[in-house]
Amino acid sequence: MTTDRARRLAESACGAGLLLGLTALPTAWRALDGTVAAILAGMLVALTAATYALHAVTFDCLRLTAQRQDHNFSYTQRRE
Repeated sequence: MTTDRARRLAESACGAGLLLGLTALPTAWRALDGTVAAILAGMLVALTAATYALHAVTFDCLRLTAQRQDHNFSYTQRRE
């Protein structure tokens, strides 16, 4: 795993953990048992995977099309 991929994975895991920590954990804290902990762990894995995939697709698309160096961030398809 390259450092870029490891950094993306760490950012995704932190973001998913922050999201779950702020929203789901306070609600589920009173009923926290093994089943709820397993569900929260599954949600963490799913959110991390989805965020990582979104980051990977976005950054790889920018790298492949070389738009990062050109600063060519156009929201439309036409040339102006």
